[in-house]
Amino acid sequence: MDKLNILWTTDNKDTVFNMLAMYAVNSKTQNWWQEVNLIIWGASAKLVGNDTQVQTEVVEMINHGVQIEACKDCCDNFGVTDKLTKLGINVRYMGKPLTDYIKSGETILTI
Repeated sequence: MDKLNILWTTDNKDTVFNMLAMYAVNSKTQNWWQEVNLIIWGASAKLVGNDTQVQTEVVEMINHGVQIEACKDCCDNFGVTDKLTKLGINVRYMGKPLTDYIKSGETILTI
């Protein structure tokens, strides 16, 4: 399968708007990758949960066909699980899924 997994761990807003979102959306809309999956983990969970500009950008990515999932433990730790779920993000424990992605040879881009 032609799938890109983007592991997003940074809380840097400049990176969100000037790399992450642009590349994720263009990868999907320009058919660079058949499937684009964004994984929110660590500090990025707190950023998405607490910043309305970033939330708007996340919804735009979803609207363009980017699949988004988030680490439940991180979301719980930052108290943002409900916020991310309401945005349409699949919040779940990510250790096993990420391990499966890696072991199956899927492409992982870490930001």
